[in-house]
Amino acid sequence: MDCPLCCPNNDDIVWQDALCRVIRVPDPAYPGFCRVVWHAHVAEMTDLAPADRTHLLTVVMAVEAALRQLMKPDKINLASFGNMVPHLHWHVIPRHTDDPHFPESVWGPIQRTGAVRVAPDNSVLASAIDSHLAAHATALTQQPR
Repeated sequence: MDCPLCCPNNDDIVWQDALCRVIRVPDPAYPGFCRVVWHAHVAEMTDLAPADRTHLLTVVMAVEAALRQLMKPDKINLASFGNMVPHLHWHVIPRHTDDPHFPESVWGPIQRTGAVRVAPDNSVLASAIDSHLAAHATALTQQPR
Protein backbone atom coordinates (compact mmCIF):
# COMPACT_ATOMS: atom_id res chain seq x y z
CA MET A 1 0.00 0.00 0.00
CA ASP A 2 1.31 3.43 -0.92
CA CYS A 3 -0.57 5.70 1.49
CA PRO A 4 1.23 8.88 2.59
CA LEU A 5 -0.90 9.12 5.73
CA CYS A 6 -0.17 5.56 6.86
CA CYS A 7 3.57 6.18 6.87
CA PRO A 8 4.07 9.74 8.06
CA ASN A 9 7.20 11.18 6.59
CA ASN A 10 8.49 14.50 7.91
CA ASP A 11 5.06 15.35 9.35
CA ASP A 12 5.08 18.34 11.66
CA ILE A 13 3.27 16.54 14.50
CA VAL A 14 1.63 18.92 16.96
CA TRP A 15 -0.18 16.37 19.15
CA GLN A 16 -0.92 12.65 19.10
CA ASP A 17 -2.28 9.75 21.08
CA ALA A 18 -2.63 6.03 20.38
CA LEU A 19 -5.43 6.55 17.82
CA CYS A 20 -4.75 9.75 15.91
CA ARG A 21 -2.38 12.64 15.38
CA VAL A 22 -2.64 16.35 14.67
CA ILE A 23 -0.22 17.62 12.06
CA ARG A 24 0.55 21.09 10.81
CA VAL A 25 -0.09 21.65 7.11
CA PRO A 26 2.81 23.58 5.55
CA ASP A 27 0.81 26.35 3.87
CA PRO A 28 2.20 29.86 4.48
CA ALA A 29 -1.12 31.44 3.50
CA TYR A 30 -2.88 29.44 6.26
CA PRO A 31 -0.41 29.17 9.17
CA GLY A 32 -2.85 27.51 11.58
CA PHE A 33 -4.01 24.86 9.10
CA CYS A 34 -3.98 21.44 10.78
CA ARG A 35 -4.95 17.92 9.82
CA VAL A 36 -6.29 15.36 12.28
CA VAL A 37 -5.23 11.96 10.92
CA TRP A 38 -6.52 8.60 12.11
CA HIS A 39 -3.53 6.26 12.52
CA ALA A 40 -5.13 3.11 11.11
CA HIS A 41 -5.84 2.97 7.39
CA VAL A 42 -9.59 3.40 7.02
CA ALA A 43 -11.38 5.52 4.44
CA GLU A 44 -14.66 6.55 6.05
CA MET A 45 -16.02 7.58 9.44
CA THR A 46 -18.41 4.63 9.32
CA ASP A 47 -15.39 2.29 9.11
CA LEU A 48 -14.73 3.20 12.75
CA ALA A 49 -16.42 1.76 15.81
CA PRO A 50 -18.77 4.29 17.44
CA ALA A 51 -16.35 4.97 20.33
CA ASP A 52 -13.54 5.62 17.84
CA ARG A 53 -15.75 8.04 15.86
CA THR A 54 -16.47 9.90 19.08
CA HIS A 55 -12.78 10.00 19.94
CA LEU A 56 -11.80 11.35 16.51
CA LEU A 57 -14.48 14.02 16.46
CA THR A 58 -13.60 15.04 20.02
CA VAL A 59 -10.01 15.60 18.90
CA VAL A 60 -11.20 17.55 15.84
CA MET A 61 -13.35 19.77 18.09
CA ALA A 62 -10.44 20.27 20.52
CA VAL A 63 -8.21 21.39 17.63
CA GLU A 64 -10.94 23.76 16.43
CA ALA A 65 -11.39 25.19 19.93
CA ALA A 66 -7.62 25.59 20.43
CA LEU A 67 -7.21 27.39 17.09
CA ARG A 68 -10.17 29.66 17.86
CA GLN A 69 -8.67 30.51 21.24
CA LEU A 70 -5.15 31.14 19.96
CA MET A 71 -5.72 32.66 16.51
CA LYS A 72 -9.11 34.39 16.85
CA PRO A 73 -10.23 33.53 13.29
CA ASP A 74 -13.48 34.80 11.80
CA LYS A 75 -14.41 31.21 10.89
CA ILE A 76 -13.07 27.67 11.12
CA ASN A 77 -13.47 25.38 8.12
CA LEU A 78 -13.74 21.64 8.78
CA ALA A 79 -13.44 19.23 5.88
CA SER A 80 -13.06 15.51 5.40
CA PHE A 81 -12.70 14.59 1.74
CA GLY A 82 -10.28 11.74 1.19
CA ASN A 83 -10.70 11.90 -2.59
CA MET A 84 -6.97 12.21 -3.26
CA VAL A 85 -5.83 10.18 -0.24
CA PRO A 86 -8.54 7.73 0.91
CA HIS A 87 -7.28 7.64 4.50
CA LEU A 88 -9.51 9.14 7.18
CA HIS A 89 -8.39 12.66 8.07
CA TRP A 90 -9.99 16.00 8.87
CA HIS A 91 -8.78 19.43 7.78
CA VAL A 92 -9.14 22.14 10.44
CA ILE A 93 -8.52 25.54 8.87
CA PRO A 94 -8.70 28.90 10.63
CA ARG A 95 -10.14 31.49 8.25
CA HIS A 96 -10.07 35.27 8.28
CA THR A 97 -12.09 37.57 6.06
CA ASP A 98 -8.84 39.02 4.71
CA ASP A 99 -7.18 35.68 3.88
CA PRO A 100 -6.27 34.96 0.23
CA HIS A 101 -9.39 32.93 -0.62
CA PHE A 102 -12.18 34.21 1.66
CA PRO A 103 -15.13 33.66 1.19
CA GLU A 104 -14.11 30.80 -1.14
CA SER A 105 -12.64 27.58 0.20
CA VAL A 106 -8.86 27.49 0.54
CA TRP A 107 -8.85 25.40 -2.65
CA GLY A 108 -10.96 27.95 -4.56
CA PRO A 109 -9.95 30.96 -6.62
CA ILE A 110 -7.64 33.47 -4.94
CA GLN A 111 -9.46 36.68 -4.03
CA ARG A 112 -6.61 38.87 -2.74
CA THR A 113 -3.01 38.84 -1.53
CA GLY A 114 -4.15 38.18 2.03
CA ALA A 115 -2.89 39.33 5.39
CA VAL A 116 0.18 37.72 6.92
CA ARG A 117 -0.46 35.82 10.15
CA VAL A 118 1.67 33.74 12.47
CA ALA A 119 0.61 30.35 13.78
CA PRO A 120 0.95 29.50 17.43
CA ASP A 121 4.01 27.49 18.37
CA ASN A 122 3.41 23.72 18.31
CA SER A 123 3.89 23.38 22.06
CA VAL A 124 1.37 26.17 22.74
CA LEU A 125 -1.14 24.60 20.34
CA ALA A 126 -0.59 21.12 21.85
CA SER A 127 -1.16 22.50 25.33
CA ALA A 128 -4.39 24.20 24.23
CA ILE A 129 -5.58 20.96 22.58
CA ASP A 130 -4.84 19.06 25.83
CA SER A 131 -6.77 21.67 27.83
CA HIS A 132 -9.82 21.39 25.60
CA LEU A 133 -9.70 17.59 25.70
CA ALA A 134 -9.45 17.68 29.50
CA ALA A 135 -12.40 20.09 29.71
CA HIS A 136 -14.43 17.78 27.46
CA ALA A 137 -13.60 14.75 29.65
CA THR A 138 -14.53 16.68 32.79
CA ALA A 139 -17.82 17.81 31.25
CA LEU A 140 -18.68 14.21 30.33
CA THR A 141 -18.06 12.93 33.84
CA GLN A 142 -20.26 15.68 35.30
CA GLN A 143 -23.28 14.99 33.09
CA PRO A 144 -26.31 13.65 34.96
CA ARG A 145 -27.09 10.04 34.19
